[in-house]
Amino acid sequence: MFCEEHAGEYNRGWDYFEGLTKEEADLREANERRDFSGYKESAHYGWAGSGDGSRSRDEMHALDILGLESDSTFDDAKKAWRKIAKETHPDVNPGNADAAKAFQAGQAAYDVLRVAEERREWRG
Repeated sequence: MFCEEHAGEYNRGWDYFEGLTKEEADLREANERRDFSGYKESAHYGWAGSGDGSRSRDEMHALDILGLESDSTFDDAKKAWRKIAKETHPDVNPGNADAAKAFQAGQAAYDVLRVAEERREWRG
């Protein structure tokens, strides 16, 4: 059993696809990618993604969109979303494509944070 550092040193020059033709290497890679679909699905939900330890990567991105710090509360997110919505709502800015994109981004960011907050409340 190697520690992480020595395992990396031991495997540094190892080529997993050595001796295979291009077609064989592509087939092996495709088969292995097919078999780890569960891991890929978990990454979609942010379970495998990095964050700050208490929030997922998606939550951190949502906070950035709303202009908030990582330690902001959900009430802060609500206030920030309401401010963005008042400034960028399509009814206030008819025909303004940039405002519409900003409104949609803010709505998506708020939704991510709302779902995360509901999940935290459900867990207790």
